[in-house]
Amino acid sequence: MYNLSMAGSGLKRRRRRRIHLSKLYTLTCTQAFFKQDHSQIGGPGYSRLVFINEPDSPEADSSSYSDNYVRTTKYTLATFLPKSLFEQFRRVANFYFLVTGVLSFTPLAPYTAASAIFPLLFVIGATMVKEGVEDWRRNKQDIEVNNRRVKVHRGDGNFDSKEWKTLSVGDIVKVEKNQFFPADLVLLSSSYEDAICYVETMNLDGETNLKVKQGLEVTSSLREDFNFKGFEAFVKCEDPNANLYSFVGTMELKGTKYPLSPQQLLLRDSKLRNTEFIFGAVIFTGHDTKVIQNSTDPPSKRSMIERKMDKIIYLMFFMVVLMSFIGSVIFGVTTRDDFKDGVVKRWYLRPDSSSIFFDPKRAHVAAFYHFLTAAMLYSYFIPISLYVSIEIVKVLQSIFINQDIHMYYEEANKPARARTSNLNEELGQVDTILSDKTGTLTCNSMEFIKCSVAGTAYGRGVTEVEMAMGRRKGSPLVLQSNESDDVEYSKEPFAEEATVKGFNFRDERIMNGNWVTEPHADVIQKFMRLLAVCHTVIPEVDEDTEKISYEAESPDEAAFVIAARELGFEFYNRTQTSISVRELDLVTGKRVERLYKVLNVLEFNSTRKRMSVIVQDEDGKLLLLCKGADNVMFERLSKKGREFEVETRDHVNEYADAGLRTLILAYRELDEKEYKDFSVRISEAKSSVSADRESLIEEVTEKVEKDLILLGATAVEDKLQNGVSIATDIIINLETPEIHSLEKTGEKDAIAKASKENVLLQIINGKAQLKYAGGNSDAFALIIDGKSLAYALDDDIKHIFLELAVGCASVICCRSSPKQKALVTRLVKSGNGKTTLAIGDGANDVGMLQEADIGVGISGVEGMQAVMSSDIAIAQFRYLERLLLVHGHWCYRRISTMICYFFYKNITFGFTLFLYEAYTTFSSTPAYNDWFLSLYNVCFSSLPVIALGVFDQDFPLLYQEGVQNVLFSWRRILGWMFNGFYSAVIIFFLCKSSLEPQAFTHQGKTPGKEILGGTMYTCIVWVVNLQMALAISYFTLIQHIVIWGSILVWYLFMTVYGELPSEISTSAYRVFVEALAPSLSYWVITLFVVVSTLLPYFIYSAVQMRFFPMYHGMIQWLRYEGQCNDPEYCDMVRQRSIRPTTVGFTARLEAKKRSVRRSEPES
Repeated sequence: MYNLSMAGSGLKRRRRRRIHLSKLYTLTCTQAFFKQDHSQIGGPGYSRLVFINEPDSPEADSSSYSDNYVRTTKYTLATFLPKSLFEQFRRVANFYFLVTGVLSFTPLAPYTAASAIFPLLFVIGATMVKEGVEDWRRNKQDIEVNNRRVKVHRGDGNFDSKEWKTLSVGDIVKVEKNQFFPADLVLLSSSYEDAICYVETMNLDGETNLKVKQGLEVTSSLREDFNFKGFEAFVKCEDPNANLYSFVGTMELKGTKYPLSPQQLLLRDSKLRNTEFIFGAVIFTGHDTKVIQNSTDPPSKRSMIERKMDKIIYLMFFMVVLMSFIGSVIFGVTTRDDFKDGVVKRWYLRPDSSSIFFDPKRAHVAAFYHFLTAAMLYSYFIPISLYVSIEIVKVLQSIFINQDIHMYYEEANKPARARTSNLNEELGQVDTILSDKTGTLTCNSMEFIKCSVAGTAYGRGVTEVEMAMGRRKGSPLVLQSNESDDVEYSKEPFAEEATVKGFNFRDERIMNGNWVTEPHADVIQKFMRLLAVCHTVIPEVDEDTEKISYEAESPDEAAFVIAARELGFEFYNRTQTSISVRELDLVTGKRVERLYKVLNVLEFNSTRKRMSVIVQDEDGKLLLLCKGADNVMFERLSKKGREFEVETRDHVNEYADAGLRTLILAYRELDEKEYKDFSVRISEAKSSVSADRESLIEEVTEKVEKDLILLGATAVEDKLQNGVSIATDIIINLETPEIHSLEKTGEKDAIAKASKENVLLQIINGKAQLKYAGGNSDAFALIIDGKSLAYALDDDIKHIFLELAVGCASVICCRSSPKQKALVTRLVKSGNGKTTLAIGDGANDVGMLQEADIGVGISGVEGMQAVMSSDIAIAQFRYLERLLLVHGHWCYRRISTMICYFFYKNITFGFTLFLYEAYTTFSSTPAYNDWFLSLYNVCFSSLPVIALGVFDQDFPLLYQEGVQNVLFSWRRILGWMFNGFYSAVIIFFLCKSSLEPQAFTHQGKTPGKEILGGTMYTCIVWVVNLQMALAISYFTLIQHIVIWGSILVWYLFMTVYGELPSEISTSAYRVFVEALAPSLSYWVITLFVVVSTLLPYFIYSAVQMRFFPMYHGMIQWLRYEGQCNDPEYCDMVRQRSIRPTTVGFTARLEAKKRSVRRSEPES
């Protein structure tokens, strides 16, 4: 009982402390005031009425508003069947088979209706089952989200837990710490007495820093459940829209109207952080919420191979129509001449008694009917099982991706996940990668690693970028200190793991209090003090261990405070007006506690690019402490404050080259009169209700943040994810330099003053430099910031910008907005016509992921919005290497070969039908039994090709085959088609010639149509399956089983089917048992025809392998000759298909080499 009460009292103490702490932020939060936008309330677009906490009021009828159930599925139970059928028959091939299936019920059909309908039903049914399973998975995710629970006011001051989906507009909800907001809410109050709360919006905008929200002062006292008994309010606001950053409304409470702004709006899927609880009123629900309004239906993406496959289908349709037309013309002419002068040429067709089909008097009508019949018969040119086989293969490929242990991130228990199976082969054709940086390439976890104080560089840590440079140089990494330093450094400092999260700094000169012996110890003291004081961090003390942890709005802030603590300046307490720091006294050398009174906080934003605090120390000095970006800080230095500017600039540039994020630290002392004047002016500016309020505040802060004295610079590392440097090196530099990388980040600007004319001029100058260098892109990288990018993406400039970007080895877009990311992706995709891949981890990357041909989401720390909008999700960037070079290349090779083989085997089969019909003067008589026709694609030739699509493998080194589309070029496709045509010709004529002149059975009977058809069919089954065996690169047991099994199944089927009653088996009745199997001729002819048919392909492959090897053949020769470990030979093979382009650090090395070569003659 005692422990319980103590814990309770501790919780109350913490809560009281945090209530007071929040007052710090009232200095920076925007107080609500009426803007010009509020005058539009009640007009078009601003007509929403919400009655808060009045569920029984007749005016509060919210039935016209959306409920809070969110559905992301493609189908519902009612729409699945019609919508899915519509999706299936949108495919031209499926519609064609539907038409032929309907026509099979007419007398025109050359086969029975059942044999035509069964394959179609099987294919359509299998695809619909797949669609249903995938949609059911999405439905399960919807159920999980909609069944989350939140506390809802049910009346009389009582709150009950209810499911999200039951919420209605006007409900009051209580959201507790680390819970997501279930709908768009108006903040009424929080655990802080001034209605402050902290919100994490990573699911919305990808930002991990906390946002501060503040409720209206009039509702801030409603901090207990019972306060809502009898509470009623009325809200008028804007209608549902997709703008995340605007909200206009008014709340009427007790007859008084109060303005509402985005500061009071809490968005669905944001998370409550660092706040025990909040009370909010539901304003938008379900599909009316801003996050759902922002989510568009994912675009229907189809791979390049699938789009090309449609063209092949159209080509096959043309061939079918052409053959049908030729056959019908010949048939019409022959039919017209069938009955002349009482002589019947084709007596077996009984033209004298025919009604239409063979009537010589109506030859033109007979020719038309023959055209329809032939179009049905030649439908076997089109592989009916192609689509379903590809669907099956892609699903199995996706399972392999999902189950790949090498792409499983054990630390977070996150495997790779292919969210769609439509784009597997596209992964093997990526030409351009567009990548986000923070959270994608990096961990979004900052570590303090270096600093520059008083012109001296401190910190001997080695960044991952520097280590990657060392690896690319092929030389050991050597650490060098300042020339003036006498400190002996370890050769492997990076082997030590950082023991404190956020702090990876090593330098004995200033650690452990040694800084007091440095020449500029007073500057170092002010530098560390600024780190410990200039921030908005909140300390939390664990009452059991007494360890201090920090809650910061950004990882950078936390890293600075931790660094100050580790270097002897420990920030340990904060009140609404003060900061307490334990620091080392420079005079006494003892650790003392100092209190700094916080007077003002001038917050950071993307426009100011700096943050300042004004504090008063224990001696009464007024200090302005400021930190910010170099491009805004250096210009604010006083003449006397520039003592260390040159050295600091050099260090900042070095840190930037090492991939570090830098900030400049400076300060100044204020006199009392100056501060009083500033205090009055800033108060007036913040109290202003005019439209230019923000500019007034900026004007006041601009005047005080000047004449600063430079202290130094910080350098923090946003650490690369494990394996990123190796993965990018392999993907970009080693395997396929065709892959260009466009990185979208938020680091240093390259163009300070952006205007359309200036941007256009710089683009033209950049193109001129490329032209002067002879078009060689080795030494050039393009860096452009968001403002300049806005002009570069204008319609009249964007194509010139693309030409410059493509000509460079690397392109970096700094501080680009989500829309700009999407527009750049669209420009690259449409401009070069090649496959683009976008990878990101935040909601701000969603547009880019959806716009690219392939969107890869990183399931990192910035929420799941990017993952939910992606095609494939991985946990770490390093897995992209295996995803592309292994799975991507294998899928591309498998699908390409699979499609080519499908058309080959169907042409081989279908063209024998045409040849036989030509042999029978186009009498519409099929060469094979009806069920032989139907089951060819389903049973006797489908499994081997599926096995190839799932299990075939080759070398990741050959990724360039996909980029150049070597395996699915028209040359290769037409080559496989030609293989099918000549195979059909050889099979037909050899079988016909072998069986025609002599007796076939022991009784001396000559072979008829059934024997000829059975023999040709057997030869076709053998040929197409053995052709598969010749085309496979990587044999497995499964492939052996399906190849030989398909042949065996044919013999079993022929035997069993032939034993059925003649009414069922028709022309196949006991043909195999009584005619084919007992005849030696049948087996000899089969062997002879199969060998003769496959021999040309075998000879062609052998000659090509020996004298004209493709890339795959080159690798096989290297392995055969034992040279696979020789880098010179391997590089020769790889370079045969790639242009010499270097990227990143390699490009800079080449530039330096050129510079040295140019300067040699001068020296």
